[in-house]
Amino acid sequence: MHLSVARESFKVSSGRTGRAQPNWRHAGPRATVTHSVLKEAFQDLNRVRQIAVIAARHGFADTIERSGAWRILGRKEKVEVTPEAQRASTARRFRMFLNDLGPTFIKLGQILSTRQDLLPREYIDELAQLQDHVPPMSHEEMERQLRTALGRDPADLFRTIDPEPLAAASIAQVHRAVTLAGDEVVIKVQRSGITERIRSDLSVLHYVARLLEAVVEETGLLTPTGIVEEFDKAIHEELDFLHEAQNIREFYANHLDRPYLKVPRVFDELCTRTVLTLEFIRGTKISQIDLQHRDRHAIARHLIEASFRQLFEDGVFHGDPHPGNIFVLDDDTVALIDYGIVGRLTRPMQQTLIQLILAIALKDPDSVARILYRIGTPDARANLIGFRNDIDAILNQYLPSSIGQINATRLLSELFDLAVKYRIRMPREYALLSRASISMEGILRWLAPDLKISEVALPYAKQLFAGQYDPSNLQGGLLRTVMRLQSFANDLPVQVSQILMDLESGRSVVNVRSDQMDRLNANLRAFAVVAFMGLVACGLIIGAFISFASHPWEVKGVPVMGALAIALTGALVGAVTTWMLFGGRLRKIRLARFLNRSR
Repeated sequence: MHLSVARESFKVSSGRTGRAQPNWRHAGPRATVTHSVLKEAFQDLNRVRQIAVIAARHGFADTIERSGAWRILGRKEKVEVTPEAQRASTARRFRMFLNDLGPTFIKLGQILSTRQDLLPREYIDELAQLQDHVPPMSHEEMERQLRTALGRDPADLFRTIDPEPLAAASIAQVHRAVTLAGDEVVIKVQRSGITERIRSDLSVLHYVARLLEAVVEETGLLTPTGIVEEFDKAIHEELDFLHEAQNIREFYANHLDRPYLKVPRVFDELCTRTVLTLEFIRGTKISQIDLQHRDRHAIARHLIEASFRQLFEDGVFHGDPHPGNIFVLDDDTVALIDYGIVGRLTRPMQQTLIQLILAIALKDPDSVARILYRIGTPDARANLIGFRNDIDAILNQYLPSSIGQINATRLLSELFDLAVKYRIRMPREYALLSRASISMEGILRWLAPDLKISEVALPYAKQLFAGQYDPSNLQGGLLRTVMRLQSFANDLPVQVSQILMDLESGRSVVNVRSDQMDRLNANLRAFAVVAFMGLVACGLIIGAFISFASHPWEVKGVPVMGALAIALTGALVGAVTTWMLFGGRLRKIRLARFLNRSR
């Protein structure tokens, strides 16, 4: 990040020094590199100023003021809040703010919409509405991108390419084509210059995140730098089409013997980091099918079986199964497209998920609280009793007597909201799984509202529990649990003996930490600073009087040393007074309070 370089360079160039400006055209290589760095720095600085202006336009001027962004940018912009922002909620204004910033920030909002463990439900619902609306590339530009990526003329690789795209987004667009061998395919072509633009926006995002880190109170659950780093990794994976191709190949191999789900085949020889060529799926989007002439229950069963197999057998699941990514073929089988977002579950994570489902089904709030606390990352020591009581209330509200009437969407949303309340951050995989489960449940309820999901899922549940506790299964949980108990029983006497020996020899150290002691320590430090400043001020005042009395050095009749001592004394008294009056008021922004505001 070169924002500080640009800031200083701006100061130097704006000063009236009368020096000649350097001629970059005739400078050497070092000057050329410096020019490039300064140019990039100025671009980043202008981008930060643009972000601040757009934020103020959407009603976030007070947050920008508190963050100190105007001070860093050099001047404060006068921006009028839009009438729509004045009427909208904070969540909606945040969504409009990201939408106005362009593709990188829209993608950031879309990824944040999958993180129910980070944001309240109102923000999740708003960010889920973010869509890319960009004009498509021209046919000539698309062919230039293909030629650059594949190293050959498109006419030498494809028999025909449809000039009209099937879909166009900010990162890439999709065209239908036919290979020389006669295979019907779709080509996903990345837009030119999108990588450089996203890289530039990411550098600005990292700077803004560090700026927010200095003024945001929360440091564990809602960490701006952590969110940006996660987004950085996700967007780079999405920009690398070879990564998506690997995901598709893995899904294709897993579902090869499952006739109810279709996964497109990857044409490896026609794939690069910026071009992805896949088998064309001839079907209808699930949201556009005619339910009167389709076997709705068969389609629903195919979706349920595919979901269970992905979660508990493969450990790899589709992370974005919205209606636009699910197609229904003529024989009522289903197909999944767009594998840019994929979740992965390890064997321990699968077992923990099974335990969580069983604890929820049995309405066991103690087990649910312990499991959520164990799989999450608490920002501080959580109140497990309060956590357990709140979970008990949620289970009683959303778990009726009939399991088939469970509202899983509301249940999962409430549990994740509760995790946010108790500052427990769920791993990305579980948050992604929650989002995918909610989306899939909505599709199933629309597709076959009379279908009892519990009855369809019961055979899979029995198989899962039987497999977990089957003694003959080396990957099951029973043998592993027995081994852990045996190891614990063997290690316990040795560990207890070690603790007793440390206590007897005096080598045991106990660290005690108290918030009240920390506050007392801070107050003592503040008192010491004030007392020291007072003594210095007294010394300066005495020195000033001595200087006034002796008149050793005068300028126009004014004793310089005495005047200087009085000025320093006034500065010290002013600084201490300002700190005492306003030091406790200039606190960091509490982001949770800001997110929970409806207006």
